[in-house]
Amino acid sequence: MLKKNLSDIFVKLLTLCIFLIFFSAISCAEENIPVDVVKKIKSNLLQSRPDLKFDSIEKTKIPGLYLIRVDSNQFFYVEKNGEYLIVGDMYQAKSFGFVAVVDESTLEMRKNSIKKVLKKNMIIFPSPSKARDILYVFTDVDCHFCRKFHNDALPNLSSAGVEVRYLAYPRAGTNSESYKKMASAWCADDKNKALSKLKNGEIIDEYICDENPISNQIDLGQKIGITGTPAMLTEDGTLLMGYRPANKLLEIIANH
Repeated sequence: MLKKNLSDIFVKLLTLCIFLIFFSAISCAEENIPVDVVKKIKSNLLQSRPDLKFDSIEKTKIPGLYLIRVDSNQFFYVEKNGEYLIVGDMYQAKSFGFVAVVDESTLEMRKNSIKKVLKKNMIIFPSPSKARDILYVFTDVDCHFCRKFHNDALPNLSSAGVEVRYLAYPRAGTNSESYKKMASAWCADDKNKALSKLKNGEIIDEYICDENPISNQIDLGQKIGITGTPAMLTEDGTLLMGYRPANKLLEIIANH
């Protein structure tokens, strides 16, 4: 009987410890934010979207603008009343271009997510020499700047020791002509040749295999915050939206 009582006490104490650790973690993230601001933000957001789970709120470098975590791996920027919000990355102007401002956990999420993609599901353009760096590129064959990246930036990146790994992100979705073209490239015997033809406006044979990974790559892109193409991800999880020439990309890669 005594043994059972001690066991019950231990379970209750353990539960209490977990509870305290959980809420202390939340309070640490929100400790410098007025309680009424936290309540107001979450209340307004929940009223608008009760289907989402709003987690901790953190200050940003912009006064009055907060970062709130959503469903564990996403985030919004929101003002103090919780009425107006911004979805997507905040950028900081650096000497070599705009760089997304994100916290370590977001970088880690992106980095771990991209590492789970099998190499066979990407179209890889290796460097002629031993690759020093890897750049992941979400692309759409009907995107002008994606074509410009492929024809102008890619050759210079390759010669500089950067391996480019393409993932598909047809902006018009899986019911589009872009999807059919890209699925045909991903299902081709010579994927690199097929993709290069599409990037040059050429036509390839349509062949949409059942095992093509494009739907999964669209989901992945949305998960890590991609809203357009080209979108590039460095090995440390830094997300770069939009076209950049090779020299700018090499400078960014060197700083990450």
